[in-house]
Amino acid sequence: MKRQMFFALAALMLCSLGVLSAQTYPPGSYFTVDYFANNTAAGAPDGTVRINNPGAAISSEAPAAGKTISFNAKAPVGGDSSGDLCAMIYVFDTNQEMNECCGCITTPDGLRTLSIKHDLTSNPLTVPVNTGDIKIVAAFPNNSPCDPTSGFEVPLYAGLNDWSTHIQNKVGSSFPITETGFTWSGISIGEGDSLIADCYFTQRLGSGRGVCSCGTGD
Repeated sequence: MKRQMFFALAALMLCSLGVLSAQTYPPGSYFTVDYFANNTAAGAPDGTVRINNPGAAISSEAPAAGKTISFNAKAPVGGDSSGDLCAMIYVFDTNQEMNECCGCITTPDGLRTLSIKHDLTSNPLTVPVNTGDIKIVAAFPNNSPCDPTSGFEVPLYAGLNDWSTHIQNKVGSSFPITETGFTWSGISIGEGDSLIADCYFTQRLGSGRGVCSCGTGD
């Protein structure tokens, strides 16, 4: 009995340390997810997303093999000495449908600030989104310089830090505001390719709609 308990506790400790992990890739900040709410509620304040590039991608040569993930067959080889990263942003509604997407350049030690009302949800493919989620992929620059509809490469050893404010349900005459960091999530090749494909069709079908904007800063 004691022996079984020992192995059970050992397995639990290994899981908490990430040794026994169901994730496809090791933890990092190259794919993060958060939510927004009360975006179109009458009288509700605006939410904000802030993205910081800590500069971990700066290197004098392309990253070593095995430390990147390529999404989509057309993914280019990334990595340069600039340390710039793209924040590939994908905005979904509660029906799991992508409404807007865009790619925003972030420079080392820079801070990019985006309005949820005006930058991420003001140009939806269909109707204004009140509640949904935001997914951000940290990738090497590809085209123009950040194209969320094309192939890109993600560095496993570097990523972005991002936070957002949340407009909570109205209490009395005001809407409480909280702020948290985005949550890291594992990403599979299928999920990455799906984000690219959905973004491509969202922007193509929208004929100018479905494209978010990058706010201020870099």
